[in-house]
Amino acid sequence: QVQLVESGGGLVQPGGSLRLSCAASGRIFSIETGGWYRQVPGKQRELVATLTGSSLIRYADSVKGRFTISRDNAKNTFYLQMTGLKPEDTAVYYCNLVVVSGPGGPNNYWGQGTQVTVSS
Repeated sequence: QVQLVESGGGLVQPGGSLRLSCAASGRIFSIETGGWYRQVPGKQRELVATLTGSSLIRYADSVKGRFTISRDNAKNTFYLQMTGLKPEDTAVYYCNLVVVSGPGGPNNYWGQGTQVTVSS
């Protein structure tokens, strides 16, 4: 089994920065893809950024140039550096990892979510 622990959310003023972390632990052979998603009440969860094992990166248009996704393979941790935050970035942010734990193939895991609030 694999556990994900998110951290780094909080309250920040418009224009500010935050860095989210998603640390994976447990039975991990490799992490194929990591991603960040966000959700606000009454709306569907939306993709923010993804990073594959071959370093392909995808960003939502709304965060391009402001957010950066990265990973530390030695720590099995993914990050989302957020700068130039706007009120519309307010949401619960979830990390999602596709993890290979053994011969049974990859499995999909979600973090518990961390609240990001951008307000003056």
